[in-house]
Amino acid sequence: MKRLQSLARAQKGLYYGLFGLAVVLGIVIITQSYFIVSIVDDLFLNKLSFQHVTPLLIALLIVLLLRAVISYFIGRIGNVMAALVKASYRKKLLEAYSNQTILTSYKGQSGKKVSVMLDAVDELDGFFSKYIPQQMITTIVSVIILVAVFSQHVYSGLIILFTAPFIPLFMIIIGKATQQKSEEKLDSLSSFSGRFLDTIQGLVSLKLYGRTKHYRDVIQSSSIHFRDSTMRILKVAFTSSLMLEFISMLSIGLVALELGLRLVVYNSINFFTAFFILQLVPEFFHLLKELGSAFHAGRSSNGAANKIEEALAEEDTRVSWGEEKLEKGPMSIELDNVSFSYGSEKFSLQHIQATLPSNGLVAIVGKSGSGKTTLLHCLAGLLDCREGRVLLNGVDRSLYNEKDWFANVSYITQSPFLFSGTVAENITLGLQATGEELEEAARKANILNFIQSMPNGFETYIGEGGRGLSGGEKQRIALARAFLKKPSIVLFDEPTSGLDLKTEKILQKAIEELAQKAIVIAVAHRLPTIVEADHVLFLEKGVIQGQGKHEELLHSSKPYQLLFRR
Repeated sequence: MKRLQSLARAQKGLYYGLFGLAVVLGIVIITQSYFIVSIVDDLFLNKLSFQHVTPLLIALLIVLLLRAVISYFIGRIGNVMAALVKASYRKKLLEAYSNQTILTSYKGQSGKKVSVMLDAVDELDGFFSKYIPQQMITTIVSVIILVAVFSQHVYSGLIILFTAPFIPLFMIIIGKATQQKSEEKLDSLSSFSGRFLDTIQGLVSLKLYGRTKHYRDVIQSSSIHFRDSTMRILKVAFTSSLMLEFISMLSIGLVALELGLRLVVYNSINFFTAFFILQLVPEFFHLLKELGSAFHAGRSSNGAANKIEEALAEEDTRVSWGEEKLEKGPMSIELDNVSFSYGSEKFSLQHIQATLPSNGLVAIVGKSGSGKTTLLHCLAGLLDCREGRVLLNGVDRSLYNEKDWFANVSYITQSPFLFSGTVAENITLGLQATGEELEEAARKANILNFIQSMPNGFETYIGEGGRGLSGGEKQRIALARAFLKKPSIVLFDEPTSGLDLKTEKILQKAIEELAQKAIVIAVAHRLPTIVEADHVLFLEKGVIQGQGKHEELLHSSKPYQLLFRR
């Protein structure tokens, strides 16, 4: 909880505001008790008239209103603190997830990450909106009440001091169980969220293979496990409330018994003092009881904070970037002894050495598993080269600004992702573009006629993932993105894979047009793409076995010959 406490103290204005309000609240509670005792004493013991206590009643009303206002602002400050911390954590998680390399982002389940960002962060609310304000109030107001009680009757103060520690002791015992069960609940929720999202995304495959019933049972089992873990937390919470109530009532009873004996039997204390103390003692133990309940929420928040910190601390090897500006324009790329490994005894790229032109088409060729896509990711800056350098016009890429680099790059995968939104939004992806620029990009990608035939043209909504569009139409929308962006480097991951011949020819023509002003680097399987390439990199088991034009490699490289004969 130290980490969360430090986050609360970091919000100095709000934290000290709580401190000030707690002090005022303590004074208000003492004043309220004094007015109540004075009114009762004057009316029933001193037999004064109602008119005599009217000013005291008005003052009591003002004090009660003031107490309500203070309680409102204390709650308001707690909510503001919680909102700021949650927003900060969500921003950190979003940055961490968005800055992850391809390798790291593929780990784990999307549903689990969403669960951490939404549910785990929401669990922090209780610590800042309940525990911190209550901790501040209990600490300060309890001391003020104790001082008031000791000033009136020492023995009552000693009884309170003797019985009060039982509540914090019980809080510590229950708190450990609460945190453990809270972490179990978050694990169950993450597991349930991950499985549910995976199942929804793979529903078609499950249906085709007749596995829907099995996965339905898996989701049901995860759901029941999450339900049970939630109920276990509630069980601890109810047990905690019962025991706190029991301890506080027993403590109040002891003080009341001691005061009753002194007032009635020994006649060693007056009614005003005894009644004044009896007004304050329930307030004192009520504060401790409220702290116990808030402590339960705080321990739950601590379990959530651990999950968030684990997500933020997840190891990720990022590409290093500098601060130098990188202007748009033609640029040659040199791979200087580039190496990358997914880990010991796993696939690795080894000592890639190549010089690529500033424009034209470069084809990366090789059997499945030879490292073509990995090399493309290294070129894109999505994976960090463990050895070697990527040089842009002779300058190490790591010296340049990350934002400038990605402004110069377009990457088109086999299945470009389209977002739920309009066609125009999916082409621009936030870039500012006029209607003419948008139409020109679509025309060059050979999809303008198709878009114009849609019900609302560029303003037609398409489903998430491009539902309702064919593979070729998705590819051409992705091409339109590249034409609009006007990058210096265009990367394709098997651009014509799975397309019919007509669509393949359309894409081939668009690639040729892009290659006139930019360097187009494509992972290629189809012969037409390879034959038209200005430069071919032939990969085998992560090593370049040959490079040059297609015809040259057919004569100079036997493995290349065997690949094309096959």
